[in-house]
Amino acid sequence: MPSEIIQWFPGHMAKTKRLIAECLPLVDIVIEILDARIPESSKNPDLEKLTKDKPHLTVLSKSGLADPEVSRKWQEYYRRIGREAIFYDCRGGENMNAIAPAIKKVLEEKLERYESKGMTGRRLKAMMVGIPNVGKSSLINKLAGSGKAKVEDRPGVTRTKQWIPTTIGIDLLDMPGVLWPKFEDKIVGENLAITGAIKDDILDIEHIAILLVGRLRRTAPDKLSERYKLGDMSQYSELADWELFEVIGKKRGFLISGGEINYERCANVLLDEYRSAKIGRITLELPPNL
Repeated sequence: MPSEIIQWFPGHMAKTKRLIAECLPLVDIVIEILDARIPESSKNPDLEKLTKDKPHLTVLSKSGLADPEVSRKWQEYYRRIGREAIFYDCRGGENMNAIAPAIKKVLEEKLERYESKGMTGRRLKAMMVGIPNVGKSSLINKLAGSGKAKVEDRPGVTRTKQWIPTTIGIDLLDMPGVLWPKFEDKIVGENLAITGAIKDDILDIEHIAILLVGRLRRTAPDKLSERYKLGDMSQYSELADWELFEVIGKKRGFLISGGEINYERCANVLLDEYRSAKIGRITLELPPNL
């Protein structure tokens, strides 16, 4: 992958890191939102360092787009490392009712101290952090029962901090989505590009779509074949990923004058159909072996 795709650091993200450090003393807990399709790649190592002294809750969003069996493996992984984690889907509100009890479980000792001091009515404060386009604002709006947090299906929408009260006795501090300066592992940068955490308009969209084809032919060949009517995938074993991309373009009829493939249209459709789970519920990462 070209280096410019996996190395970038917009100025507002540097500002967000400073803002997070300044606001940490104001909150009781940090809630980090990850993408259930790429739990490892969507975990910002800079945020982990910045917030390491605060209690943490991990919420994996977009679980309705992820492979449920792989999500169960991730859930077991988090349990084994002692991390409280909730898989959540904003479209159906799946597991929304589990978030408040999870926060109170993580803060159990602090709540007991408050109770011993007669501070039982004190509202808890949580900082919401995560990469761009991971679903923070959608989750906040569900918890708040309103549309106070700006929501769009593209990265970089939330640009300033904002306090939002909820109906569960917790005030949420919504921070802008933030990536990190350099992706040491190129797979991380590719996964973020494929899932839409990096704006498509600064990427080579055809290159990203070909990377996606490579991922899918290895992780979900049956789903790829079914969606694009490819038949037995073994017949394409000698083809490079870009050649299989061309086969898909022809199968879907994405052609321009002279019978040439409309690469841009094919790329956009592939990425859109993966991101909306029209190809199927597919997770791109397995949990580490312990």
